[in-house]
Amino acid sequence: MKKLVAIVLTLALAMSFAIPAMAADTIKIGVIGPLTGGAAIYGNAVANAAKIAADEINALGGMQLEIDAQDDEHDPEKSINAYNTTLDSGSLVIVGCVTSGPCAAVASQAYEDRIFMLTPSASSVDVIADKDNVYQVCFTDPAQGAASADYIAGKGLAKKVAVIYNNGDVYSTGIYQTFEAKAAEVGLEIVAVSTFTDDTTDFSVQVTEAKNAGAELVFLPIYYTPASMILTQAAAVDFKPIFFGVDGLDGILTMEGFDASLAEGVLLLTPFSADAKDEKTQNFVKKYTELYNDIPNQFAADAYDAVYAVYEAMIAGGVTADMSPEEVCEIMIEQMQQLTIDGLTGTMTWAATGEVSKTPTAVKIENGVYVGME
Repeated sequence: MKKLVAIVLTLALAMSFAIPAMAADTIKIGVIGPLTGGAAIYGNAVANAAKIAADEINALGGMQLEIDAQDDEHDPEKSINAYNTTLDSGSLVIVGCVTSGPCAAVASQAYEDRIFMLTPSASSVDVIADKDNVYQVCFTDPAQGAASADYIAGKGLAKKVAVIYNNGDVYSTGIYQTFEAKAAEVGLEIVAVSTFTDDTTDFSVQVTEAKNAGAELVFLPIYYTPASMILTQAAAVDFKPIFFGVDGLDGILTMEGFDASLAEGVLLLTPFSADAKDEKTQNFVKKYTELYNDIPNQFAADAYDAVYAVYEAMIAGGVTADMSPEEVCEIMIEQMQQLTIDGLTGTMTWAATGEVSKTPTAVKIENGVYVGME
């Protein structure tokens, strides 16, 4: 009996040491975004793709990654709670947040704490302004606004443009402001500008104003939920301009309760198209579809690229799991400015400001899928 007890104690002791030893070799990455609520399509896409990237990296051997996905419900206060939770669980860096408002709040806290952040999809300049430790994978709002105006004018899509934007949202407002400035430069006439807030559910006034102004194109620098209501209202009054959006519209085709046929013909600027024919995109789409029974959107692609960027920077900088988040932060800042990533969303480099450099492309919704316009 004593021998049996001794054997059991020996095995238990060995197991108690083995488990922490394995965990000590793994670097945890906190992913923060809306996993529930109105923006959950974005957050779940980011979390799913981050896990795919981590699994691929882990299969290579060497550095091992663990994704700790935390829900912020697209709420700044809850995002701070999610940030604290993932740091308490041992995360060394943050891939997040997903949306601009929560990300700006967390970025300010991370700057004080000296925690490195790489957001896959928060595009407001407020996220990175005066913060040397916060970087973006997506285009900044000014870049999206200017690029949209250039594309509309360059392709001759329209002369008379209406804009509907959320004046209570930094993402939407930032894109509109640079779109307005660039539109004047390239000869677009903005014939109507109307606004809304997060609480708006009736868009009849905004749609009627655009229609009465004779808009040939309606620019929507907004997220997919209000865009779905605008498209529904436009169909109800037989208003058929070109609708042109940015990356926030990505996700509208899979939105629950929305008639996706109403989005037929919608154009948007995005760095990713799931129908691209290159091998890297096809492999990612196949894997994502098999695992999650869904087609990945631009948010998923940005998150996949973000995890690989973090991994490459950590490898180049010699990051190890026993380092403090503060030590890792300084290494990541140095390495990101030397990094070039050939990702799903393009070839990327980063400025010291945290802003990414890559080229946007346009897609059109045809027969319920995104089709590249180039």
